[in-house]
Amino acid sequence: MRLQLREQQAEAGDIVLLYGDESAALTHPYLARAWAKSGADLRVPAPGQAKKVAMLGSLNHLTRELIVPTSSTKHSSDFVAHLKQLDALYGPMPGRATKPVVLIEDNGPIHVSKLSRAALAARAHWLTVEWVPNYTPELNDIEVVWHDLKAYNLAHQTFTGVTELDGAIHKAVADLNRERAVVPLAKPRISA
Repeated sequence: MRLQLREQQAEAGDIVLLYGDESAALTHPYLARAWAKSGADLRVPAPGQAKKVAMLGSLNHLTRELIVPTSSTKHSSDFVAHLKQLDALYGPMPGRATKPVVLIEDNGPIHVSKLSRAALAARAHWLTVEWVPNYTPELNDIEVVWHDLKAYNLAHQTFTGVTELDGAIHKAVADLNRERAVVPLAKPRISA
């Protein structure tokens, strides 16, 4: 019920509503959809050991813009670094009108550590956190975006290393943001 109220506030223009969470991508391929004969082995040979790239992100409820920094770890320090990104985008700055920001986060360990709590407390004048329980993807809109990113943009590809995977993640995020951007028609064409 609180989330619905927050969504209404964002749609009315009273707040900026962000859904935040973290995920990870692998250098070895995700098999999102594959056809094979019944009983066939669906393994894809991939060289070496699979490596991960951590993604900490925020999704703007209204604009659907996705902000995703990547890291080799999912630690509290990575969450604080992401908060610094949010400072630059949504925090108070001289000459810029700001709205209160509400961040929806689960109460996972990296979000509730001493370091993270201190960073959130330092931003309390413009950033409010609405906590949702762990493992409740139905309450966090960013979970659908993580699924799309992995199932459509990163699926069926083997990456040679974390650098290539990191580049693919940022390209996929840019592509998703471009797809979701609302572009008003400057001069609508009417066929006669």
